[in-house]
Amino acid sequence: MHRYWQRTRGRAPHLGFTLIEVMIVVAIVAILAAIALPNYSDYVKRSKIIEATTALSDARQRTEQIFLDTRSYATCQTAADAAQLQLPKEGATNTFTLVCTPGAAGTYTIVATGQASMNGFVYQIDQTGAKSTTGAPSGWATNASCWAVRKSGECT
Repeated sequence: MHRYWQRTRGRAPHLGFTLIEVMIVVAIVAILAAIALPNYSDYVKRSKIIEATTALSDARQRTEQIFLDTRSYATCQTAADAAQLQLPKEGATNTFTLVCTPGAAGTYTIVATGQASMNGFVYQIDQTGAKSTTGAPSGWATNASCWAVRKSGECT
């Protein structure tokens, strides 16, 4: 009985983690977060860009339908407003605002301008189907011949 008592009264086995072990885990998590969060943010922006370019294509199709019915692009903003209803919102603010400007001699331009977290992005399409990216926030490239959906200015 005496030996049993001595064994249990000795030093208890190590339970828990040391400070250095916890600091190593925190450092690893911080490194992973530093890599993952910017990539996730870019992924979310790219998804919102795709929604905006889809709405632009929809607005163009609606505008052409209005032209077939009325032989005029004068009311093309109606088409842009209908297409904008499909865009997601951040609170009460649309992520993109669509504006259709009719021009002379049967022309128009539909512009999607970024709002809220998408501020700085500007995409447009005209009656010929020519697409362009005329605005982009810092770190994102523009492209005069397509809708740039990646930071590099790569086209869809």
